[in-house]
Amino acid sequence: MEEIFDRLKLLIGKEKLQSLHQKTVAIFGLGGVGSYVVEGLVRSGIGNFIIVDNDKVDITNINRQIIATTKTIGKYKVDVAEERIKEINPSAKVTKFAEFVGKENENIELFDSIKNIDYIVDAIDTVSSKIRIIEFAKANNIPVISALGTGNKLDPTKLKLADIYDTKICPLAKVMRKELKKRAISNLDVVYSEEEPIKIYDNEGEGESLKGNIDGKNVKKIGSTAFVPSVAGLLICYKIVNEFIN
Repeated sequence: MEEIFDRLKLLIGKEKLQSLHQKTVAIFGLGGVGSYVVEGLVRSGIGNFIIVDNDKVDITNINRQIIATTKTIGKYKVDVAEERIKEINPSAKVTKFAEFVGKENENIELFDSIKNIDYIVDAIDTVSSKIRIIEFAKANNIPVISALGTGNKLDPTKLKLADIYDTKICPLAKVMRKELKKRAISNLDVVYSEEEPIKIYDNEGEGESLKGNIDGKNVKKIGSTAFVPSVAGLLICYKIVNEFIN
């Protein structure tokens, strides 16, 4: 099955490709961003995955999540993602956790399983959970990258890879900077958008969903596209693979 990666091997060589097969990446969140991170990484030869998401596929996921189809509605996202990974590369190893990342005394087995891995991707929405993942990664010297808000955005060309303290415009970035400063975390790789979020109103025309990109609170509606979250996910994939081979 090594022929799967022949075109990639032309670009990076056999030795670097083999090194990618040995890497382990944990992806927290299999939504619009995280599902494309997984897609890009498995097609780039990453050999070991730890995938984390407590949700099931919903019909409203179909417009932006690569694992969401009319056939996967109602199935756990970790199960669908595992099946897709194996269909692309049967040699890949997958460990899955259908869990929500909660308080520090929760998810013990999950966090024990990622103590010595090569990379962590935070592609979830809840600020408290994101902070826990980032703190764990920093404490264990594991490279980590976080996806910031892609909801209510239309322009994928406004997405950027940057350090959290160099970001602007993104509402979630502002909240994250504040929380990270409290914890004396001085740097964090992120993908974020410099596009102003589009204001979406409820049926009564009252209240915008701008805060929905921060922590799932005060949400009226959050719009999404097929091309903003997916590009964010593939940018994360690019960064990880580039760091592994250079």
